[in-house]
Amino acid sequence: LQERLRRVLLLLLLLLLLLHCTDSFYVPGVAPINFHRNDPVEIKAVKLTSSRTQLPYEYYSLPFCQPTKITYKAENLGEVLRGDRIVNTPFQVSMNVEKKCEVLCNFPNKPVTLTVEQSKLVAERIREDYYVHLIADNLPVATRLEFYSNREEEEKKKEKDVQFEHGYRLGFMDGNKFYLHNHLSFILYYHREDVEENQEPTYRVVRFEVIPQSIKLEDLKADEKSMCTLPEATGSAPQEIDPSKENQLLFTYSVHWEESDIKWASRWDTYLTMSDVQIHWFSIINSVVVVFFLSGILSMIIIRTLRKDIANYNKEDDIEDTMEESGWKLVHGDVFRPPQYPMILSSLLGSGIQLFCMILIVIFVAMLGMLSPSSRGALMTTACFLFMFMGVFGGFFAGRLYRTLKGHRWKKGAFCTATLYPGVVFGICFVLNCFIWGKHSSGAVPFLFLVALLCMWFGISLPLVYLGYYFGFRKQPYDNPVRTNQIPRQIPEQRWYMNKFVGILMAGILPFGAMFIELFFIFSAIWENQFYYLFGFLFLVFIILVVSCSQISIVMVYFQLCAEDYRWWWRTFLVSGGSAFYVLIYAIFYFVNKLDIVEFIPSLLYFGYTALMVLSFWLLTGTIGFYAAYMFVRKIYAAVKID
Repeated sequence: LQERLRRVLLLLLLLLLLLHCTDSFYVPGVAPINFHRNDPVEIKAVKLTSSRTQLPYEYYSLPFCQPTKITYKAENLGEVLRGDRIVNTPFQVSMNVEKKCEVLCNFPNKPVTLTVEQSKLVAERIREDYYVHLIADNLPVATRLEFYSNREEEEKKKEKDVQFEHGYRLGFMDGNKFYLHNHLSFILYYHREDVEENQEPTYRVVRFEVIPQSIKLEDLKADEKSMCTLPEATGSAPQEIDPSKENQLLFTYSVHWEESDIKWASRWDTYLTMSDVQIHWFSIINSVVVVFFLSGILSMIIIRTLRKDIANYNKEDDIEDTMEESGWKLVHGDVFRPPQYPMILSSLLGSGIQLFCMILIVIFVAMLGMLSPSSRGALMTTACFLFMFMGVFGGFFAGRLYRTLKGHRWKKGAFCTATLYPGVVFGICFVLNCFIWGKHSSGAVPFLFLVALLCMWFGISLPLVYLGYYFGFRKQPYDNPVRTNQIPRQIPEQRWYMNKFVGILMAGILPFGAMFIELFFIFSAIWENQFYYLFGFLFLVFIILVVSCSQISIVMVYFQLCAEDYRWWWRTFLVSGGSAFYVLIYAIFYFVNKLDIVEFIPSLLYFGYTALMVLSFWLLTGTIGFYAAYMFVRKIYAAVKID
């Protein structure tokens, strides 16, 4: 056991070293674009987002200045599912060319007039705390936030901590009045590339910041050439939007360029170092210590107890006495008796295998840096396609288990595996999508994309599940070491702590405790429009989750068999997924304490998507626990002599 623990710790150290190397490295996914001086740098709009409503909107859903021709970028599946609608804007930005102040659209003598309806809409979006997301050379815009980390040291050290906020606020409220940010000061940083002496210098964009300002129409002094002069910071009044009447204003912008030492390969580090990495290290080390400490204790207890049990059972003398006082050997004739609803059980486990393979590959590939945030929508697109193609493995394992459980209708079983879990997911997403459609949000998946997803489901996933199921069903079933009696044994009355729900509560604590800090960062990325990139940590958390689920499942099934209850198939699957119950509790806690959602549809979206996450997590952890318990049960019954 000590040798085994030494090996595990060595493997853990190697993983931590790999994690340290892959933590900040990423493969950009797109080739760098070299600019010469005066080359146009296109500013594009992505969407408007709010953590209060969870409903993204496209940029031109509000009355911003429009170019002569609006062109939308062709998007991948992940971008559409995220609600991105990337579109061109009328901002004229040239490489390394400064602009003091320029009117964006209309002439100074003819300001933009917002109708009452438009004014109401803008005011509503400001009240809902919407952010505007722009990109330049695929870099998202960020707002710089400066603050002192410790007030006591303010006199000693005048260095400010700098953090970046994704996008910029559409506007702000003061009392019951609404103010729109109608002037944008763009600050773009470039890196000068090394070139030969005779060549023209080339530049690469490495950071994109904005300082939004609200300036009243009367304070913007503009001439006929669309140039304007910004007022002094102290004497300017903000641009109010009165939702009860028409409003006149000017949209203006300025451009400032700064040289930077940041190289192109490291330009995303600004956006990805927004959260404290030390918390991750602390949580990982804490989880590793707790899990391996408990693992060592559980392993020693189980191994010692089992050795003692097996030694007693294999004594040739006093067999009758041993049989009377023993626990799990008594049920050897019933332990492999097929459970109720074997088709549904094998179908759910097949979907669990599909999820397991998909998550493992996605996290590993992302850890190597191939699914970085710079490749927009790549993570979600990869996950969707991988789930489809992993159907062959899900079908194979489901088919083989179904045959082991004495099932005969393999075609119906294959159809059940291919449609049960995906059907529930698609049904919930479709209902939620209808509500999003009703709100005219860009988060609504277009009808043609829904049809495309259905075609992928029935054209790729379903045939692959059938193929895997066919070969799994034809393969030799799992070899159970003992025969099943014809007459089922009577199960004695169980103690209160052997109740299913108590088991779920007990079994879920350890796996959830190992991952709940990482869960906070994942929730922040999903619901608060943050970037999640610490896939090295996530990979390690995933391994800890697999180990802890397996061990808890083995302990629970051992106690159950010792209590002479042989109905372990469904129970192990349900109990092993106990951590999903804690994920649900945590999601409710996060909703109440961290999010400022009050309306019905955003709440419905939150709990609808949370239900999908909890269901998927239950399938994943239940499948891991089931296969660990099944291997354990086969192992212990193969080790004893059965007359």
